Amino acid sequence: MELKQILQLIDAVSGSSLDKFEYEENGSKLSLEKGKEPVIMTQVAENEEMSQALKPSAEIQKEEKESTGQIVKSPLVGTFYAAPAEDADPFVKTGDKIKQGQVLAIVEAMKLMNDIESEYEGEIAEIYVENGQSVEYGQPLFRII
Repeated sequence: MELKQILQLIDAVSGSSLDKFEYEENGSKLSLEKGKEPVIMTQVAENEEMSQALKPSAEIQKEEKESTGQIVKSPLVGTFYAAPAEDADPFVKTGDKIKQGQVLAIVEAMKLMNDIESEYEGEIAEIYVENGQSVEYGQPLFRII
């Protein structure tokens, strides 16, 4: 990657909502952090294509999309259940209007079923996890707008 391309990449990251950007290919790594001095660059290969370095633009759009609304995160490690029983309808679906305190899902931890209640009122914009999927503490479960 040439110096001109690196500078263009720095400008692209600086103008975005990203705080950190990392790119790695063939053992070469480029790491940019916004708001910290200096910009860190290590072992940048000379022949990498600029188009490859800018591929994460889809990730930037996803982050901007996720920044609208409120994120409901898992309060514990366990198994996510979208419905109260296997044959039951899910608690909520994308597009459903919800109220504060409404049960959105269950997370099972150590054989205990824990209701995940909404702290927000609004509409379910996105559901990030699948029924039966393991979840981690702090993992996003829902986006509410």
